[in-house]
Parts: sequence; structure tokens; C-alpha cells
Amino acid sequence: MVGIVLLAMVAAFLALRLYAVLGKRTGHEQTFVAPVEPPAPAVAVSQSEEPRTLPTATADALFEPDAASGIRAIVAADPGFDAARFVEGAKSAYRMILEAFWRGDETALAELVDDHVGAEFGAAIAARKESGEVLDNRLVLIEKALISDAALDGKVARLTVRFDADIAAITRDADGKVIAGSMDDAVTTHDAWTFTRTVKSADPNWILTDTDESA
Repeated sequence: MVGIVLLAMVAAFLALRLYAVLGKRTGHEQTFVAPVEPPAPAVAVSQSEEPRTLPTATADALFEPDAASGIRAIVAADPGFDAARFVEGAKSAYRMILEAFWRGDETALAELVDDHVGAEFGAAIAARKESGEVLDNRLVLIEKALISDAALDGKVARLTVRFDADIAAITRDADGKVIAGSMDDAVTTHDAWTFTRTVKSADPNWILTDTDESA
């Protein structure tokens, strides 16, 4: 019996010591978290806008080093611009424009390209129809899409994207006979397409204004 009383007294003493050291928990204590690395420097923008961090130019970057200053200018003029989202949109536009051109859909092209590019595509489509040829092409893979040049001309943002893509191409005659190409042998193509948009425009779409086949 004496032993039990002594154990109870020791337990009470330890409880009082713990209370004195730790204090009473209230349910509002903050949990300790490990410190995090400081954020990357942000690109300077207007004080009324949240600063946006410019992606780092790495091996799998969104842009080439020479395009960095132009992208900074575009971000400063339009903080809503996002390079990653733009590149994804450019890849979608690349596919849609090529497929519209291949099937000869000038109405679809008119919504995606400016008048100059539309006229060039239209002339090629007309020549193809006149010769009775039909393109049976397929975009197999976009291996890389990289912003190679960027500039802000007044209120107009201009971005050039270099596409490396694999395309399976077949040209058929009026009777459907294959006269060139093969669907089993994709060809690697290198294109440089330039898109423009007026910054802070209510229209979010970028328009294709120039095309060039790079080496």
C-alpha cells in the first residue's frame, strides 16, 4: 500500500514539472515547419500587378536566351502573359493550322492566320486543287517547341516559335493513288512560326503572321 502511494506522489510531481516546462496547450499552437528556399527573383512589373517569375533558360526551357529580354518586355506590358501557357497554345495552333491547310479548309485558316499568311496558304491550296492532288498528311509528334525570338513593338507582342516535328506525308492524285510520300516514314521538319497579339487586348488569341522553314 505504501508503495502505491509513493508511486502516485512521484507521478503527480512529474506531471507538475511537465506543466511548468511546457505550459498548458490551448489548441492554437503553430506547428514547426522546416525553412524553405527563398523564392527566385521576379520580373519587375507595374506596382498594381503581382510580379511574375520568368522561367529559367535550361536545357528543356521554354525559350532561347536571346528571347529573354523580349519576353521580359512583354511580361512588363502584360503581366497576364505566361510563357508556358503560350507555348502549349502555339503547339495546338501549329497542329490546327497544318491540318486545316492539308485538308484545304480556308475558312478555318482565316481564324488562325493573318491576311498575308492566309493568302499564301490559299494560293497553295488552289494550286493543289487545280492539279487534282490531295494531301493525306499526319502530324506524328512535336518533338520540341521553343520561343526563339520575342519583341514588343509598341503594343504588339511578337513571338517566334521554332517547331521540330515529325510529319508523315502522302500526296495522292485525283484517283487516290499515292504519288509521293509514305505514312510509314515520318519526316522531321523544322519550322519557325511568328505569332502576334496586341497586349491587354480583349481577344486572347495569337495570330500567325509569318512562317519560315528553318534548316
